[in-house]
Parts: sequence; structure tokens; C-alpha cells
Amino acid sequence: MSKRKNGAVDKPYRKPLIKKRKPNRSIAGDIALYLFLAIVAFIMAFPIIYAVNSALKPLDELFKFPPRVFAQHPTLDNFSDLFVTMGKSWVSFSRYLFNTVFITAAGTAGHLMIASMGAFVLAKYEFPGNQTFFKIVTVAMMFTGYVTQIPNYLILNKLGWIDTYWAIIVPAFASPMGLFLMKQFMEGLPTSLIEAAKIDGANEWKVFSGIVMPNVKPAWMTLIIFSVQALWNNKASTYIYSEERKTLVYALQQIQSGGIARTGQGAAVLVVVMIVPIIIFIFSESQILETMASSGLKD
Repeated sequence: MSKRKNGAVDKPYRKPLIKKRKPNRSIAGDIALYLFLAIVAFIMAFPIIYAVNSALKPLDELFKFPPRVFAQHPTLDNFSDLFVTMGKSWVSFSRYLFNTVFITAAGTAGHLMIASMGAFVLAKYEFPGNQTFFKIVTVAMMFTGYVTQIPNYLILNKLGWIDTYWAIIVPAFASPMGLFLMKQFMEGLPTSLIEAAKIDGANEWKVFSGIVMPNVKPAWMTLIIFSVQALWNNKASTYIYSEERKTLVYALQQIQSGGIARTGQGAAVLVVVMIVPIIIFIFSESQILETMASSGLKD
């Protein structure tokens, strides 16, 4: 204790007691919750487990009845037969793979840049027709690819892009889903952060690339997942006719439709087609969760 000038005595500082909050669930409730989550996780993972095991089954196990989930004598013969069949084609496997990777990478990069820049303008600037343009984008999300396929074909034919990579890449740039997702996420970004950067002398591109994009990482990582999944699984058979420009998914599905003799190869095709989107989702999902947990900017 110490005395003040007016004679008052200071009381010693005592650290306030913090009561630990007890969980309002019982042990039985926790067990039931984890059991329910485990069942849901198994239901969601079961198609992947079954597909992988089907690709590892020899041909006689694929036709067993009742079918079994797990392979009794796992083998990689289905995958080796698949690559042998692909190797007999006059277009090499590497060419199909290059076409798919190039279309997916170029389409995703262009979609991300155009959607992000357009969303930044719509979210943080006011100009005549701002809301009207965004309503048009929202309405465009109601139309599926089957509705817009004929107008797209006519436009691409006028441009001379039929039977080229651009027939798939350029329409991917204008997907309304990306613009809608990025615009909604950027609206939550503090305007004061952008104004402070401009006061410090940052130009528009610096604000966009150095301030906005790092802070909306969850949105553009999610956009990458959607875009890669759509482009990787695009057969492109409507716009591309030359065999040397066709995608890997198209070639694999032609093998898959080869009849009973190629049932094992068809199971291997399913695994090859789905493995890339799953891997990208796994890596992107962890980064999204980390970013959401570490960044929470508010005005």
C-alpha cells in the first residue's frame, strides 16, 4: 500500500478473477455430435472411396454381384491399360493433357482478373448505371449454358474462333458467377482502408493489387476452385472439332464408352478426371480457412 498526498491510502491491485465458462453440453452430447459428423463425413467420402476402389479392382471383381466396396485383390492394371489405349491414339496423351491444362489455366486466370477488376469498380465506385449493370449480372446467373450455347456459337463463329482454344477460354472470362462473388465480398472491405492508401499516394492499380486482392483472398480462392472444376471437366466438343485440340476429358470419355471390355479403364478414367479438382480443392480449402481466421477487417 502507498499513501497519496491528500492522505488517502491506495488499495493493493488485485487481478480480477476470470471465471471459466463451462460448456453447456454433456459428454453424451459431445459423443453424439462427433458420431453424427463422422457419419456425414463418411457419406460424403463414400463416392470417392468407391470410385478409387473400383479403379483398383480386376475385371472379374467389377462384375461381382452383390458388388463389394473394397477391392479384394487391388491392381493397377486398369490404369496401365488406360495409358496403353491412350498411347495407341494418333494424338498423344501429352497433347490432350496440354490442351486441358492450357485451357484451364488461361481461362481461370482471365476470369479471375476480369471478375476482380469489374467487382472492385462495382463495389467501391458510384457511376451512372452501377446498380443496373449489377442487376443484369445477377439475372445472367439464371441462364444455364444450354440456353446461351446457340448465341455463343453464333458470336464465336463470327469472330472466327470456332475450333480454337479461344472458343472455350474467352467465354469463361465472362462467367457472371465470378463477378457476383467478388463484388459481394469486396463490399465488406473497409472503404477507409482504400482511402488511406490513396492519401499515402497509391494509384488505382496499387490499391487493387496491393490492398484489395490480398484482403479478399477467400473469395478469389473460391473462384479458382469453381473455375478450375468447370474448365477441367469441359469436353469442349461443341466448339472444338480437331482431334489435336480436344481436351483430356473428351478423350477419356471416348475410352469410357468403349463397352464392357473397357469397364476397368472406365473406372480408371473417373479417378483421373476427378483427381485434379479434388487436389486443388484440398490445398485451396486450407488457405481459405487460414485467411478467414486471420483476417477480419471492419470499418
